[in-house]
Amino acid sequence: MLKFLPGILLLQAITVALVLLAPANLVAWGWLRLLIPVLIVGLLTAFWFNASASRHNKEEISRLKESHAKEREAIRINAERAKTRLVKQAHQETIQEVRRSSTQANIKVGLAFAGAAGLGGLLLLTQFMTLGLLTLTTAGGALGGYVLRIRQERGKSLLPRNAPVQPRIINTADKAAK
Repeated sequence: MLKFLPGILLLQAITVALVLLAPANLVAWGWLRLLIPVLIVGLLTAFWFNASASRHNKEEISRLKESHAKEREAIRINAERAKTRLVKQAHQETIQEVRRSSTQANIKVGLAFAGAAGLGGLLLLTQFMTLGLLTLTTAGGALGGYVLRIRQERGKSLLPRNAPVQPRIINTADKAAK
C-alpha cells in the first residue's frame, strides 16, 4: 500500500532530524529529551495510519455493498425476465395444444356431419324423401349450432379477462315510477 509510504518517510525524516539536533552528550535524563518527541511523533503517525486504514476499509465496504446491490438487482431482473419468458412459453404451449385438440375435434365433427349429409343425400336418391330431408335438416341444424358455438367461444377470447361485468337494466320505467 503506497498510501503509507509518505507517512513512513516523514516519520523517519523527523526521527533523523531529532537525532541530529540532539546534544552530543546525552547523560541520564538526556535520553528522555530525545525519546519523548520520537514517541509522540510515532504515536501521531500510528493514529494517522489507523485513520487512513479505517477510511480505506469503509470505502471498500461501501464499494462492495454497492456492487452487491447492483448484482442483486441484476439477478432480480434476470429472474423476472426468465419468469415472464416461462409464462409466455407455457401460454403458447397451452394455446397450441388447445388449437391442436380443437382442430382434431373439428375434423371429426366435420366428418360426422358430412357422413350424415351423405346419408341424407343417399336416402333422397333412393326415393326415401321424408327420411332423407329429415336427415339433411338435422345434420344442417347440428352443423349450424356447432359453428355458432365456435364463433361464441372465439368472441369470448377477444374480451378482456378482468373487465367489470355491467349489470343489465331491465325495464327502467318501472324503477323510475317507484
